[in-house]
Amino acid sequence: MSSAEARTDESAGILLVDDMEDNLIALEAVLGSLNEPLFRARSGEEAMKALLRRQFALVLLDVRMPGMDGFETAAHIKRLDQTKDVPIIFLTGAEDDSGYAFRGYATGAADYLTKPFDPWVLRAKVSVFLELHRKKQQLESLLARQRADYEAVNKQLAALETELADPQRAQVRELRQLLGRF
Repeated sequence: MSSAEARTDESAGILLVDDMEDNLIALEAVLGSLNEPLFRARSGEEAMKALLRRQFALVLLDVRMPGMDGFETAAHIKRLDQTKDVPIIFLTGAEDDSGYAFRGYATGAADYLTKPFDPWVLRAKVSVFLELHRKKQQLESLLARQRADYEAVNKQLAALETELADPQRAQVRELRQLLGRF
């Protein structure tokens, strides 16, 4: 089984990043019914370590945290090849500067919500990102299978080409070239 196929069977996982215990508990209560693994990080540094250890479908990231804040964390996430495609939803207090939303999107956020958030809205948005993650994994698995099938056919044609006489060999070579275009 290829690594893409192995990842497809694995639950996506959601990384919850907030320095406040109450906020993490609230997020877990809202998202628990989605039946996806929820992982906690209490800082930007912890979030980066978690992202390098495991694949996540989504990161819910608090903007204001001591040390590395949400914007810095997002910038680090988007810089690394391994994590750059992980969607980020920023969460921040309603009283925060309105420029935060612009800065969040400029940093690579897929969405931006203010606290207190509507649990139904958050769950619906997270569900969309989880479904997108599953579809992406299915596509990766399908592409891996197609590549393997192509390699198998190409190998069989190459073996056949060595066994045939010149006129037939040319026909098999043409067939391999045609197959190579797909």
